[in-house]
Amino acid sequence: MFILLGIIGVIVLWVIFAYNGLITLRNRVDEAWSDIDVQLKRRYDLIPNLVETVKGYAKHEKKVFEEVTKARAAAMGAESGGNPKDLAAKESMLTSALKSVFAVAENYPELKASQNFTQLQGELTDTEDKIEAARRFYNGNVRDFNTKLQVFPTNLIGNSLGFKAKEFFEAADSERENVKVSFDDKK
Repeated sequence: MFILLGIIGVIVLWVIFAYNGLITLRNRVDEAWSDIDVQLKRRYDLIPNLVETVKGYAKHEKKVFEEVTKARAAAMGAESGGNPKDLAAKESMLTSALKSVFAVAENYPELKASQNFTQLQGELTDTEDKIEAARRFYNGNVRDFNTKLQVFPTNLIGNSLGFKAKEFFEAADSERENVKVSFDDKK
């Protein structure tokens, strides 16, 4: 009788530890996703300042500013707790639009020399680095959670309690394309 109660007690303790481990990892994934949100919000807040600074120098580049504004609105409209693939695609559009702003800035030496523009560009670069780090942190937590959810015997508990694997944050297809470099020989 005591042996049977001991076995049942060990099984119950194992279920509790497995469940708590899955909850802990799921919360870490959610926290990591939240970290991405925080950095993206910072980026969204910097973009209008950058656009306004560039607008002051490049008034005839209206199309570029409209594209950035549209891409920013689409990225901000993506569900923060939603699908990493959807968010990655919208963020890729925003990154492309921002590249066009910096390309416009190359045509205006006085803008490149502006302390305000330089400071905003530096902050945006810093934010991009933090977004990249947050994505890596998120993917590491997703890896740990999915691994724990898939290995035996924890998978028995996870599947029976309705835990689902999380999606990785992956680069959009446009970010995987090779960079095109050309050298014009105009001598």
